[in-house]
Amino acid sequence: MNQDKVRNFCIIAHIDHGKSTLADRLLQSTGTISEREMQEQVLDSMDLEREKGVTIKASAVRMNYTAQDGEIYQLNLIDTPGHVDFTYEVSRAIAACEGAILVVDATQGIEAQTLANLYLALEYNLEIIAVINKVDLQSAQPDDVAQEIEDLIGLDAVDVLPVSAKTGVGVDVLLEAVIERIPPPQGNREATFRALIFDSHYDSYKGVIAYVRVMDGRLRRQDMVYLFATERTLEPLEIGVFRPTMQETDNLQAGEVGYIATGLKTIRDVRVGDTVALAGKGTVTPLAGYEPVKPMVYAGFFPTEAEDYKLLKDALEKLQLNDASLVYEPETSQALGFGFRAGFLGLFHMEIIQERLEREYDLDLLATAPSVEYQILKTDGEQIIIDNPADMPEPTYIDTISEPWMHLSVFTPADYIGGVMEISTRRRGEMIKMEYLDETRVLIEFNLPLSEMIIDYYDNLKSITKGYASLDYKFGDYRPSDLVKLEVLVNKEPVDALSVIIHRDQSYPRGQKLVSRLKKVIPRQMFVVPIQAAVGKKVISRANIKAYRKDVTAKCYGGDISRKKKLLQNQAKAKKRMKMLGKVEVPQEAFMTVLRLSDE
Repeated sequence: MNQDKVRNFCIIAHIDHGKSTLADRLLQSTGTISEREMQEQVLDSMDLEREKGVTIKASAVRMNYTAQDGEIYQLNLIDTPGHVDFTYEVSRAIAACEGAILVVDATQGIEAQTLANLYLALEYNLEIIAVINKVDLQSAQPDDVAQEIEDLIGLDAVDVLPVSAKTGVGVDVLLEAVIERIPPPQGNREATFRALIFDSHYDSYKGVIAYVRVMDGRLRRQDMVYLFATERTLEPLEIGVFRPTMQETDNLQAGEVGYIATGLKTIRDVRVGDTVALAGKGTVTPLAGYEPVKPMVYAGFFPTEAEDYKLLKDALEKLQLNDASLVYEPETSQALGFGFRAGFLGLFHMEIIQERLEREYDLDLLATAPSVEYQILKTDGEQIIIDNPADMPEPTYIDTISEPWMHLSVFTPADYIGGVMEISTRRRGEMIKMEYLDETRVLIEFNLPLSEMIIDYYDNLKSITKGYASLDYKFGDYRPSDLVKLEVLVNKEPVDALSVIIHRDQSYPRGQKLVSRLKKVIPRQMFVVPIQAAVGKKVISRANIKAYRKDVTAKCYGGDISRKKKLLQNQAKAKKRMKMLGKVEVPQEAFMTVLRLSDE
């Protein structure tokens, strides 16, 4: 198709503002999917996405649309996630487009992630089409939201399109706006082939499938291609486009979005952000790619069965291909054995990865408490970075510990300002500014330690504001803090997987709360099990799990008391020996307890 008739765009929005539903209507309106094949959130192919109502993976699809001028246009749509933890997915989709549809809920207005995704799109100089969704609802306020978009973003309220993704109202007008406002892709189809890999997944039969946006030239069947990052030359098994399932084609041209089935079984040979070019065609400059992602939260994944370690390794490799923001490395724990230390963009990202590993690869996993990356300056002048409490040096060797602080933007109704301020300052937060967006909504900006945010800040925020608040965050800087390692000892043995690094002022209440919760979830044994929380050599909290009891004197009725005493003494000796040899199994619920430690 003529390059002037191609449009590449993505849909960006805050979570639950109707991106996937709008994508459904676009697919229906263009006839890409028949009524028989249609289902809700058709681009959300994972069960997890449907269950949680959240887009996790960016999805690409090609649509052919006959415009009002009678011309047929090729529309390449990329549906993106809305949760803040998947911003990296959004950035990769944006890099492959020339325009973006910004969806805003007519009942909720602009939210935190609306602005974050918008600024991301503006960084790449994308043409923005603002859309107000859910205008069919009785509580919709399209005029007010359009004015809010004009005041906050600068887009003219007259150009904002009212749409109902559920009923299909306004979708045809939106498609015409895509044709008129979004520029066609640049690129020379006569030049040497170059394409950007913006996503990928693994197929058992076709190997690694690379999702590409062609920048220059043309790729035909049987053409040999070269991968710059891994210096691999290969002949693709298949090239094609998404409609929305994979459909083979004869060629891919500049400006188009499609896929290349590489046939590679070694997953690490294809990297997201790499450049694909024709092999042996002289000097080709690789494309810029993406900035490497920086994980914010770290946790350990360990298989419950030691023999599943290799299966977990293979699963993480395949999942990393599907989610380039996941990083991991091998780790050994005294309590849990061999596993992997993985880095995530946030707590929700970690939850999704764990569920995908368990569902898609049939693994039974133990996850340790989440941690963040700390910078430690030792007394000998050496500076180290740790993300695992088990790696923290002894206090006598530490000069200063610095922790990451985040810059938070909280959008909330004005009625809940007090509650938001309270939960933020209680977690060592510092308010930067407060700005009224209108008479009822407020934007509050905070600086907050990341370690305080990842436990349950988001849950408490939603609870206090009855679900109305929204949150966006980005990395700020590292600051020195008075931090200590809180260790947990079960039966006088330290459980490294339960250790956490926290502020000294919070060590006593956290230690007491942790011990009392662990007492409820660790099963009783035939002997007394002490649970202790300690900072350094000092035990700050202790609780005992009572032993199961058997009345060994029940059979002794009458007779001399010395007989009963002898039986009880023998039982006490056996219990002591059992305690020395006994091993206490710590269940997954105990590790989740650390996750759910709250300041309630």
